[in-house]
Amino acid sequence: MSRKILIVGGNSGIGLATAELLLSQGVSLVAAARTPEPLEAIGIPVQPFDALKPSALTLPPVLDGLVYFPGTITLKPFHRLTEEDFLNDYRINCLGAVAVIQAALPALKAAPSASIVLFSTIAVAQGLAFHASIAAAKAAVEGLSRSLAAELAPKIRVNAIAPSLTETPLASTLLNSDAKKDASAKRHPLQQVGDPADIAQLVAYLLSDASKFLTGQVLRPDGGLSSIRTF
Repeated sequence: MSRKILIVGGNSGIGLATAELLLSQGVSLVAAARTPEPLEAIGIPVQPFDALKPSALTLPPVLDGLVYFPGTITLKPFHRLTEEDFLNDYRINCLGAVAVIQAALPALKAAPSASIVLFSTIAVAQGLAFHASIAAAKAAVEGLSRSLAAELAPKIRVNAIAPSLTETPLASTLLNSDAKKDASAKRHPLQQVGDPADIAQLVAYLLSDASKFLTGQVLRPDGGLSSIRTF
């Protein structure tokens, strides 16, 4: 019997790459997203979901895994950030995930074992200018991941992925020219920006039994940026 995974968001970038990869592996997918068309086009049933106003989800009785993709990139000088900026980032990145996990928990507990994958950012581990709002929200996600990993063990594993800049529609304004791509790549020890397909492989690994001894971790596919220097 194929595994059944809930994808939340996932209509572009890393999420869509993950959906395509999981389908190729024979995984059965259900999805909740604000924009259903890209996922429906590849045969995944989608129900409406808005991370700012989470609504009730209709879920199967058993889920083997859950991935929460909705995110934001709010880059402003600190003095220009408003309370609403901070609240918006927190609601989308953290509270939206909380709502989905609470809704899916009975189905996850009904599986022999299950895996939850959340997303953070390199800006939590490494201070980056203009990232105060998103770093604060994603730091909450990392704390949530570790707390849930402890509370839901041993049956449900919870891990987070904290990528560096990845070539997705969400990051398009930061990578919309060859000069910007080159400059961003050179900031990373591996001299490249992230590829959604590579991050998708990591998501698939965390959802699979190959990672059955891994929980409470924040994995950092960031080209070495948060941990090493080559100069």
